[in-house]
This record gives sequence, C-alpha cells and structure tokens, in this order.
Amino acid sequence: MSLSSHVEELKKKHQSLSDQVIAVQRAPGSSDVEIAEMKKHKLRLKEEIARLG
Repeated sequence: MSLSSHVEELKKKHQSLSDQVIAVQRAPGSSDVEIAEMKKHKLRLKEEIARLG
C-alpha cells in the first residue's frame, strides 16, 4: 500500500468515526464514556494523518 493510499484510508476511517460520534451523541441514553473513547480514537487518526501527510 502506498503512503498516499494509506493516508486516504485513514481519512475515510476518520470521517466514518466522525459520523458515528454524531449518531451516538444524538441517540438517547448514549454513554459519555463511549463518546469520549470514540473521540480519542478520532484524534489519534487525525494525528497520524497529519504526521504522514
């Protein structure tokens, strides 16, 4: 896998996670812990994208 395709894959995962966070936040009874973990994972992806890109 080339570097650019790896970065694109990370961007897709980041966007997908963003969409999931929004959906979970809108759901009644959503867990703050679950949302926080998802946001941390999203941040790690963003940092890796910045590092590689």
